[in-house]
Amino acid sequence: MSTAQVFPFNPLDKKNLGASVAEALVTSTAHLLGNVPTFSGVGVYAIYYCGNFKPYKRISEQNADRNQPRAPIYVGKAVPAGTRKGNAISDPLQSRSLFNRLSEHAESIRSAKNIEIVDFTCRYLIVDEIWIPLGESLMIAKFAPLWNTIVEGFGNHDPGSGRYQGLRPRWDVAHPGRTWALKCKQREESAADILRDAASYLENIVFPASPHFTGTLGSAD
Repeated sequence: MSTAQVFPFNPLDKKNLGASVAEALVTSTAHLLGNVPTFSGVGVYAIYYCGNFKPYKRISEQNADRNQPRAPIYVGKAVPAGTRKGNAISDPLQSRSLFNRLSEHAESIRSAKNIEIVDFTCRYLIVDEIWIPLGESLMIAKFAPLWNTIVEGFGNHDPGSGRYQGLRPRWDVAHPGRTWALKCKQREESAADILRDAASYLENIVFPASPHFTGTLGSAD
């Protein structure tokens, strides 16, 4: 008879550290995306949809309780200013990157013609910058949010003058309204094509039985 191999729990294992960040995020207070109080800090966030837009019906069903939403439509991160250039500010707690990122997303949704900001809530977690990528990657791996996968481009910024040769993001085709996106090259896909892909994706996705990460702690994977 073979003996099952038992691994001791290591709280400092990278996966366990990431899971603790993700768990702290999904158990934090949900806020209306259009009315997030001003705060400072960097970290990770999740945006939830709970409206009546027909292609997103299955997401809304998961988020019927707006105070306890279960399935994010988008997950993202906000790092200290200058991180990509290697000169991040010395005190991330003085940064407003996370608040500003959520505000940008709210404005993108307000500009869209077929969805309403009142139907979106969010959770956010201020966290030391070293754990931000871990928390974000575990959230995306667990939930496979629609706007991180099929309807991409929600998190894009205006590329600026002279850089509109790229294709219009799929998100902007599905949810037209951002003026800068209209300057990008038109896609061959129509809004109906993309939203049909979205509905098909949601019909086949298996939502996690639990939105929590506590059960992943201690895994030897």
